[in-house]
Amino acid sequence: MDLLGFYPLFYVPHFGSAWLMGLTGAIHIMASHTSVGAALLFAFLAYKAQKENRSDLYDYMKRYGMFLLIFSYVIGSITGPGIWYTATAASPRGISALIHNFVWVWATEWVFFVYEVLGVFALIYFMDKVDRKTHLKLTYTFAIASVGTLALIIGIISFMMWPGTEAYYTTGSASDAFFGINTFPHMFLRIGFMIMMSGIIGMIISSAMRKENKILSEELTQKMGWVSLLGGFVTVFFFMWYVNTLPLNAHTLLGMQKDAIVMNRIILAVLFSIYFSIAIIKPQWVTRTLAITMMFVIGIVGVWPGEKLRETMRKPWVAGQYVYSDQIIGRDVPGKGIKDETGRLAEKGLLKLDPWIPERLRTITPENKLEVGKLLTRIACSNCHSLEKDGVYRPLIPLAGPMGEEGIRDYMKNVIGTGSIPYMPKISLPDEEYDAMAAYIASQAK
Repeated sequence: MDLLGFYPLFYVPHFGSAWLMGLTGAIHIMASHTSVGAALLFAFLAYKAQKENRSDLYDYMKRYGMFLLIFSYVIGSITGPGIWYTATAASPRGISALIHNFVWVWATEWVFFVYEVLGVFALIYFMDKVDRKTHLKLTYTFAIASVGTLALIIGIISFMMWPGTEAYYTTGSASDAFFGINTFPHMFLRIGFMIMMSGIIGMIISSAMRKENKILSEELTQKMGWVSLLGGFVTVFFFMWYVNTLPLNAHTLLGMQKDAIVMNRIILAVLFSIYFSIAIIKPQWVTRTLAITMMFVIGIVGVWPGEKLRETMRKPWVAGQYVYSDQIIGRDVPGKGIKDETGRLAEKGLLKLDPWIPERLRTITPENKLEVGKLLTRIACSNCHSLEKDGVYRPLIPLAGPMGEEGIRDYMKNVIGTGSIPYMPKISLPDEEYDAMAAYIASQAK
């Protein structure tokens, strides 16, 4: 049997598999972005401490570093493999595409990351054990390693959106895949956010010092306010550039949610501009409770919606604009010897080409039609939709159910089956498979 290179189905009820990966990613971003921003902040503070002979700044850096070890490197080290696990389960062919394109880039990133982890320990442990010039040099190398880690990962993440150049599909080159048109705006956007996060975390540390040294606490809170304001400005500036480098399908989805996205960003920008201004003008008003609260605010209403948006804008693709979200290869990539699979699916169907279909379900009968329809719907739709009536993210049944069985079948065959919607994968199947899926979806809507 001429089978496709599919993997076993991974489905998370009520949420959908992709959103579990997005949730893990949002937590990881809070931790990892803080670490890179803090590395840049440490370089600034170490320079200032050495130049002005400020021993009190070293005490602040040590406190910040201890927080960083717990918040960024413990949580980050847990959620990092968590992303690998959920992404591999939810989108195995997507991860395969990234590994086959960037295996040496990832290997290099791990070298930087190992140095980064060792560096933060060394910064804290050797702070009082080496001379300040040596410590400053160590801080600089830590910052370089952190930014290097970011730069390498951003090229890979940007490729998930799209290579940004048609040359990649011909050459299959890692450099053509890595240096897309949105790689650099994406990187600077993230650096801006990381700087802002380092200031937000910094205010938690400085506010906790209030009872011990009120003057230093307020001075550092002011500095963190300026740092955060600078990071916020850089984020907004490069976000506008980044949006202009997105592919057509991303712009289509972005346009559908434009009003909500703009309103969310305006509210966040105003809220945090006020917060940063208070830190600069009235640093004594920034208590530890307020600082911790604002950290959670940026995570819940800033990072999570941003990650949801990024996951959404990639659709219908998960990697390189040739791997669909449902794991089907949707275009030829001659440079990698990859062939478009949509034609084979239209001719033979999932029941014959997916190696993980149970033998008893490979032939549709009146008795198993709904069971087959359920399985096919999960394979084709669950990476973007939850399949329960009360599903949390993009529930399919409330969207499609009111159309009725005939309407669902016609929509799947004439719209989704022809690839007419830029943000949905082209799912061309034999009529009997459309029938089974339509029957199952309609039955769940009753």
